[in-house]
Amino acid sequence: MSDDAILFSVHDGLAHLTLNRPERLNAVGPEAIALWHRYAGEIAARDDIRAVLFDAVGRAFCAGGDVRAMSELGGDDTSAGQVVTELADAIHDGHRMLRESAKPIVAAVQGPVAGGGLGFMLVADLIVASDRASFASRYADIGLTPDCGVSTLLPEAVGTRRALELTLTSRTLSAHEALDWGLVAEVVAPEALADRARAIADVWLHGASAAYGQAKRLVRSGLSREFQAALDDEARTIGAAFDSPDAAARVAAFAGRSSRG
Repeated sequence: MSDDAILFSVHDGLAHLTLNRPERLNAVGPEAIALWHRYAGEIAARDDIRAVLFDAVGRAFCAGGDVRAMSELGGDDTSAGQVVTELADAIHDGHRMLRESAKPIVAAVQGPVAGGGLGFMLVADLIVASDRASFASRYADIGLTPDCGVSTLLPEAVGTRRALELTLTSRTLSAHEALDWGLVAEVVAPEALADRARAIADVWLHGASAAYGQAKRLVRSGLSREFQAALDDEARTIGAAFDSPDAAARVAAFAGRSSRG
């Protein structure tokens, strides 16, 4: 296995992203951030990618930013804070590209998630967690504020009040509490996690891939624009779908079943 901070591969339409710093609980530093931005752009741009599986190596999914590494950044002319701002911008641009893409993403979360790790996780459209996973903010514990999209993605997932509870306290959610809050879609046994996440990705790959991808794009983009713009986009997209060979065959098959009662 490569020792790159993030692993990336594409096989039969499935892009596989893996956080690969288990010795640092998959905390993201400058190398990981550069790779995240690069691979997010590749996923968004490549027509042969139809779905994405996102996971991590080791006992933790992601401990957020590598605070130790970031505390050593900066120099005579640049403060550490300025460098951290630039790194955060690169992360955020990667997040934006993935959220705006018509590529559904499933995350397999095997262990603890903290700080900015919540933002990386919540870029995924469906999240399957091991019952050993846990979820915490921890930003204020070290005098920092949310980044990696957490201030938007977390309230989007669990609501404003619960997002505030998680970010303004030291509370840690268990996997089943996260399921109750709506932070994750499913909780499974650790040994079932990889197979369950792959099964979800396989549905997207072997079903109406274009429709799944466009449905993801519509729902994601609809959260940040005026209602009429969302309606207009829906109308254009479903019209284009009806003209595609895949949809034409599926609609014809469905119509045939319906007519037979």
